[in-house]
Amino acid sequence: MTVARAACVLVTLAVAAGTAASPQDGVRATPESAGLSSARLNDATMLLRQFVADGKIAGAVAGVARHGKLVYLEAVGVQDLDTRAPMTARSVFRIYSMTKSITAVAVMMLQQEGKFRLEDPVAKYIPEFRNVQVIGASGGPARAASREMTIQDLLLHTSGLSHRTSELYQSERVRSRAEPMSAFLANVVRVPLMEDPGTRYRYSEGTTVLGRLVEIWSGMPFDEFLSARIFKPLLMIDTGFVVRPDQLSRWTAAYAPAPGGGLVKTETEAVPFTTRPALLEGAVGLVSTVPDYFRFAQMLLNKGELDGVRLLERAAVEKMTANGLSDEIQKLRGGSMGWGLANVNVQLDPSSPLRGEYGWDGTAGTIFWVDPAREMVTLLMTQSVPANPDGIRQKFKALVQQSVQ
Repeated sequence: MTVARAACVLVTLAVAAGTAASPQDGVRATPESAGLSSARLNDATMLLRQFVADGKIAGAVAGVARHGKLVYLEAVGVQDLDTRAPMTARSVFRIYSMTKSITAVAVMMLQQEGKFRLEDPVAKYIPEFRNVQVIGASGGPARAASREMTIQDLLLHTSGLSHRTSELYQSERVRSRAEPMSAFLANVVRVPLMEDPGTRYRYSEGTTVLGRLVEIWSGMPFDEFLSARIFKPLLMIDTGFVVRPDQLSRWTAAYAPAPGGGLVKTETEAVPFTTRPALLEGAVGLVSTVPDYFRFAQMLLNKGELDGVRLLERAAVEKMTANGLSDEIQKLRGGSMGWGLANVNVQLDPSSPLRGEYGWDGTAGTIFWVDPAREMVTLLMTQSVPANPDGIRQKFKALVQQSVQ
């Protein structure tokens, strides 16, 4: 599919859906009009097609927007190797941890409304966190935490909580999509923290706790809040916690490498995304599409506003997309990537042309980047476990970066 035809496809999809699906009020443009090279973007498409041909992925959808205009949207391969249903611009994906940024926006919208302070202890709103313990040294008994866990700790992953895939959380069965939030909260406070709050960055289940806090502060179920306050205002028509019946024809299968080569279908959860889970997770629970997530990412790039709809004040987004880790914690984390309240990696390297770029990814192969300096949003969605076969993300992004004229 050529870049020009991709734009036409998006127009058709927008008309069929009865809503705009592009980043900025339906505005579309040629790559050259936004300072990008069609030839290099076509190279990016050829790269994705080669990954499909080599049996490394079943398919992908990718897009690039610059200056608020969608200049590239490509779908390659298939949604399902059994049915051979082609991937389309509106194919629906498990976005896993790209859910976190949406949850963070919900949280900061409520902070902006004065519902809480970032310094507030979590236990002020969820009493179960009042007496959390920290894992003992060298296998010794658990001890009391040196200070209380705060809302900011949950956003910055400095809470001491661990990740759903950690050996401890797996063995203790902390998280299950088949169990409600009440069970998750009881489990997550039953298991000791990995370290004292505010002492280390540790990617964690804190964002699912934030989803519960959104309910407490807003008085609305988490999914209803996201729908009413974020998805509907941003015209994100395909994002939610379960694949709707009308989306099944656009649902993508997930694949892992087969032992003898090629790909084998894999289900990433015991409770599949085609079934409404008991646990609505702010950390990993959503499904979405490239056009939908473009609108969310463009809102962030626009400092909280899209098409006349403002979710956050400019200053709030600037704070959320800057590094929020202390110098000490950043040093312990290492590398050139900081972490922002928006639940995004932030490029800190002063020598990098991408300094200030932010974004995050998902377990099953999705990723987004927002480059404020170049006013660009880039998205790539596959359904692959592991998430980044043969460095597809870096290779695709490198070609997109080379397209900048």
